[in-house]
Amino acid sequence: MDRQDVTAWVAAYERAWRAAGVDALADIFTPDAVYRQGPYEAPLTGLSAIGRMWEQERSGPDEGFTMSVDVVAVEEDTAVVRVQVQYGGPVEQEYRDLWVIRFTSDRRCREFEEWPFSPDRPIATR
Repeated sequence: MDRQDVTAWVAAYERAWRAAGVDALADIFTPDAVYRQGPYEAPLTGLSAIGRMWEQERSGPDEGFTMSVDVVAVEEDTAVVRVQVQYGGPVEQEYRDLWVIRFTSDRRCREFEEWPFSPDRPIATR
């Protein structure tokens, strides 16, 4: 994988999120992919589990949001991507995520881990 490959994958992820249904997941995730919504969250394994979560988390294909992406690092089959997502217009909800993505040789994701941050949630400290 290189930066172009990762950028193309993230664009496909966004298209899949904006598409009706979850059929596009098979184009970007392996059948046995592991998806974590946070570093300490229980993993979702397989396209069916990921698809159920997507359908629960999004409001539909016409959900209004903008997404900006910065590929931070790519090494062999692993990428780190910073993603800024703003929902609504005016902005009602905002996230800045770090995504850790591990790919297979066919450029599909086999492991996906989000590190989501929101300006309205303080970072946990001791």
